[in-house]
Amino acid sequence: MHVSSSRCLEKCTSHVLASCLATDFRRSPGKVGGFLDSLKRVEIASSCRQIQSICDSPRTLECRTLANFRRLYTICRGNFHRLHSIMEAAPSPVDVETSEKTVEAGKRKSDEALLQAGRGKRRRGAGGKNLRPGERYVPPPQKRNPGVSFSQEDFNETTYYFEGGLRKVRPYYFGFKTYCKGRWVGKSLLEVFRTEFRCESLEYYQRAVKEGRIRLNDTPVEDLSVVLKNNDLMKNTVHRHEPPVVGSSLKILVDDGEVLVIDKPASIPVHPCGRFRHNSVIFILGKEHGISALHTVHRLDRLTSGVLLFARTLEKSKILDQLVRDRKLEKEYVCRVDGEFPDGELICEEPILVVSFKIGLCRVDAKGKECRTIFKRISFNGKSSVVRCLPLTGRTHQIRVHLQYLGFPIVNDPIYGSSAWGPHRGKGGQVGKSDEELYQALVQEHKAKEGLDLAGDVNEVPLEGAGEMAAEKTLDHVSGDPQTDAADSSSNGAQCDAAESADRDHLCSECKLVRPDPTGAELVMYLHALRYKGPDFEYSTELPGWAKEDWDEV
Repeated sequence: MHVSSSRCLEKCTSHVLASCLATDFRRSPGKVGGFLDSLKRVEIASSCRQIQSICDSPRTLECRTLANFRRLYTICRGNFHRLHSIMEAAPSPVDVETSEKTVEAGKRKSDEALLQAGRGKRRRGAGGKNLRPGERYVPPPQKRNPGVSFSQEDFNETTYYFEGGLRKVRPYYFGFKTYCKGRWVGKSLLEVFRTEFRCESLEYYQRAVKEGRIRLNDTPVEDLSVVLKNNDLMKNTVHRHEPPVVGSSLKILVDDGEVLVIDKPASIPVHPCGRFRHNSVIFILGKEHGISALHTVHRLDRLTSGVLLFARTLEKSKILDQLVRDRKLEKEYVCRVDGEFPDGELICEEPILVVSFKIGLCRVDAKGKECRTIFKRISFNGKSSVVRCLPLTGRTHQIRVHLQYLGFPIVNDPIYGSSAWGPHRGKGGQVGKSDEELYQALVQEHKAKEGLDLAGDVNEVPLEGAGEMAAEKTLDHVSGDPQTDAADSSSNGAQCDAAESADRDHLCSECKLVRPDPTGAELVMYLHALRYKGPDFEYSTELPGWAKEDWDEV
């Protein structure tokens, strides 16, 4: 390949790539082009070295296959947010050289220090970047450490109390965080609150601003007219209320230093999700048993009870994860379904499709993922049957969806036994309405049953800030990865009203409501993880009362 031809192709590839990124991130192609040039000069991480190798490869430039371009585009897009700020803060050769030395030394210097090395004094608080009058500086996003687990500081945020057989959490102040989403860029906070967080009134947010509860990049917001920028970190300190769960204690079956196995009661989610934080297995273990830094091997739905495994060490976690991927971990469940289930072994292999990631709603569909579940009836009492379930794949809600399709939904399944599916309740895939209509019907039905908390029933899929369901949530329910700063939250709470009781807050709408406690039927679903078996281990629990032959159905 001639040099001139190679340079021409390289220029063309960079131009197309810059145009795509510019469209995605609302930047000018020229600025994105400068960003791409900086990637070749500054090796910030291994992904940048991948970019350099792709850009400099003659074969890549010669072939210019769609796969190569997609790979290059994906890497650039994933690092654009983090690296464009470095490009803007340090575009000069001197700064680039300083950045390279910093990376090689394994240290991270502030943007201000980098710029002082090459440009001299810069305006304080601007990250070393010259700001136009009235322009607001946005710091680069912080790097997350996925290895950090919940600590004693998190566990000490609040306490439990028990009432009427329920475990309840005392209301507490909590700071939810979220980075500015792409669709919010260029909009004011007022506009975002008005269009996407309609659960609270604008008056509430204005009062929250006056009391310092809403922050932008750790600085209290003074006016909701502030226009959001890319990488803005928003924090909303709220008076948080959690739904109650059953008051049963967590029974530890095995704790040998490598594996922790518990018998999870129904109604308790495995980890913090939706409205649940302290009323989760992870937090109860940390607060009441002093056990933390666990590795999740698998999950159970909030309303499902039974065997739940955690790895104590990273090495054991990898071993168990591999067993799950290789399908060498046998799982056995029991459930109680409506009607007389057929005698003998019944196999369902219908593919399952996720209809809504927002609430984890699934149904049988030819476009779904392959599934296989083996069912066998254990007993029949004239009204309902106890069924043994062996899921050979691990799709979301697999057992519940397959039973619904067969026409035998779990007796008290709040989603797949709902009348929202129509007169056939989804038997044989008969729904008679679109996915959106089904979704809306389920949401409306569960809004009338607040104790049920549809969103809280889904462990695996956190709510995101899209669609009408999320629009009904406040900022604290939209954060995909809520994190807390206990000290900051405490100070904000003190600012709210030092004379008020910690259990009540004058701005909190939840404090003004009187919600009835959920009934036992609303907190239990007749689905239980009975046994988990591997090549050299087996963990099991006793049959729940509702699965025994002498159980009297009320």
